[in-house]
Amino acid sequence: MESKPFFRFLFFFIAIAFLFAWTHLHYAPSPGVTTLLDCASNSPWCTSSKNRLQSKQPTLTKTPRASTSQRRHHESAVPRHPLDPLTIQEFNKVRKILSSHALFKSSNNYALHSVVLEEPNKELVLKWKKGQPLFPRIASVIARANGVSHVLTVNLETDEVTVLNTAPPTGYPTMTMEDMTSATWAPLSNAKFNRTIIERGVNLKDVACLPISLGWFGKKEENRRLIKVQCYSMEDTANFYMRPIEGLTVLLDMDTKEVVEVSDTGRSIPIPKATNTDYRFSEQKLQQDLNSVNPISIEQPKGPSFVIEDEHLVKWANWEFHLKPDTRAGVVVSRAKVRDLESGVLRDVMYKGFTSELFVPYMDPTDAWYFKTYMDAGEYGFGLQAMPLDPLNDCPRNAYYMDGVFAAGDGVPYVRSNMVCVFERYTGDIGWRHAESPITGMEIKEVRPKVTLVVRMAASVANYDYIVDWEFQTDGLIRIKVGLSGILMVKGTAYENMNQVEGQENLFGTLLSENVIGVIHDHYITFYLDMDIDGSDNSFVNVNIKRQETSPGESPRKSYLKAVRNVAKTEKDAQIQLKLYDPSEFHVINPTKKTRVGNPVGYKVVPGGTAASLLDHEDPPQKRGAFTNNQIWVTQYNRSEQWAGGLFVYQSHGEDTLDVWSERDRPIENKDIVVWYTLGFHHIPCQEDFPIMPTVSSSFDLKPVNFFESNPILRAPPYFEKDLPVCRPAYSA
Repeated sequence: MESKPFFRFLFFFIAIAFLFAWTHLHYAPSPGVTTLLDCASNSPWCTSSKNRLQSKQPTLTKTPRASTSQRRHHESAVPRHPLDPLTIQEFNKVRKILSSHALFKSSNNYALHSVVLEEPNKELVLKWKKGQPLFPRIASVIARANGVSHVLTVNLETDEVTVLNTAPPTGYPTMTMEDMTSATWAPLSNAKFNRTIIERGVNLKDVACLPISLGWFGKKEENRRLIKVQCYSMEDTANFYMRPIEGLTVLLDMDTKEVVEVSDTGRSIPIPKATNTDYRFSEQKLQQDLNSVNPISIEQPKGPSFVIEDEHLVKWANWEFHLKPDTRAGVVVSRAKVRDLESGVLRDVMYKGFTSELFVPYMDPTDAWYFKTYMDAGEYGFGLQAMPLDPLNDCPRNAYYMDGVFAAGDGVPYVRSNMVCVFERYTGDIGWRHAESPITGMEIKEVRPKVTLVVRMAASVANYDYIVDWEFQTDGLIRIKVGLSGILMVKGTAYENMNQVEGQENLFGTLLSENVIGVIHDHYITFYLDMDIDGSDNSFVNVNIKRQETSPGESPRKSYLKAVRNVAKTEKDAQIQLKLYDPSEFHVINPTKKTRVGNPVGYKVVPGGTAASLLDHEDPPQKRGAFTNNQIWVTQYNRSEQWAGGLFVYQSHGEDTLDVWSERDRPIENKDIVVWYTLGFHHIPCQEDFPIMPTVSSSFDLKPVNFFESNPILRAPPYFEKDLPVCRPAYSA
């Protein structure tokens, strides 16, 4: 293979097309250099920057259609809804205001770890109507200056900066991209590291490294922001993850870039070969022709049925909701309402929903692996890792693409293009059907197709890819699905075949290929669901399904099932661990709103992806990930409690988690409540996961329960031939 230049020593985001032009992501230059909104219009750099900063779709008021040939002018965007994210102009104003604030003027080294909209109080948003003035726009900022973390707000109308005393006692903010970049370069300054790489037989030009969060395992890791760095060989493959330099770990001070320690415990372990590791289509020697699967495209001759108003308000069928990208959560769905076709009224279902945290503990207690217990949202930023979606492959034709506009560590805004897509899906599923039996003498066959609306994002957090779908159905159901794909994090080994493994030796995983072990691990994705069923004051009901024995002589039956409804009074009453042989339904109801026949209106959480953490609750990773101790939690609404792992997750001790908040045992009956649901996966790797994993998915539902008076899609029309396009196959042309 052709020799690569020295800059091949790069962090993982380059390898997964994350950085700069590879992601269509534009960083403006440092302060003092011409920036997007400061540069002269006749500047060549300014012109090219503007082109890169604009996404590929125009500012259209009511069209969902957006292709890669269209452009949106982000620099002129203005907010139109109280929940709209910060704009380019607002980011620049925040940066300007903070640059003159004493906290930052006195700092030789500061970074903005998060700059997002400080959303107005919920009660204000609920009262706001389109056309009314917006509330004062306020930015919420998490920053580090002179080695100290700060939480502050910036009022964009008054220029007032308020420093809040809300920083947790332990932990650090989400890493910036600059943190991760610099951490992976820093080991090069250490002679021992360089010498070790060369002694392992790897050329420095072929080294790629990952910044790995180290969790928290005791006092020796306190009072300094630390990170671990591990490296791989990129020689002869793009899939460097399959070529680990096993046992080599660098402990680094993230603030000073000082190499604290170099540990090398794997000198006897060979670096796996590159053979058959590359997953790119262009590199496949035998490109399989799957004759049985021709390309499929769902055509919509009349165009999509949904519209996007004012860039963020989605309207489709009987649904309406606000949608925005977020650096930490990925996407945020707010103000979700469904239209009751009986009354014509838009009814509240959910005030806000998003991915709150991801916990990924690996099950290898050895020196180079025990700390791999990732919190992907709070440590790395789930939205920061979102990739531009690939039209036709990530999202089908007629998808609408939404960009993310974020701030870099120095406050300069940039655009993550095509971060979210919205599209209609039809897979041949059935909305409802009934065919009458011939014995009735009635020739009746009624069937309705199921078409849904999908909001999708995909995040590549180093090796792993997560696909998150919010799927809306016309019957009122919301399905939240997570797909796992990408590349396994693997361990090097001396073994090439299982016949070399003696007895019951624990490999901590599966031998996938020669010298490659896929380590066992879990994935937990916790969702924040602020349910507002016909209003904010709701109750949580555990509808327990119990076996009832019949009395002697009562019936030929010995037993039957009955539903026992238990309304949760306090938060501890609503801590749910799912049990196969003690089943329940989990309802969120509005006790003050009843159907015509007297049932309280509600929605129910329909579980799926029910893997549960088996780690000891006193294990340090589980203390930090204690929000996975239950599959369902219900808490009293508190706007400061949104991140299940705490506001500051990095190196936290676990004292600011959902588990801690819930221990307050606040009243939740007929209150404004938040439901938390955790999708769980146990992953024992197998050879089919090598060198890249087929997607595995799981989902849970939010389903109406006595919310409507009857089947809400009863009057949906069937399809007829005249309504559909006729597409002839190529061979018949």
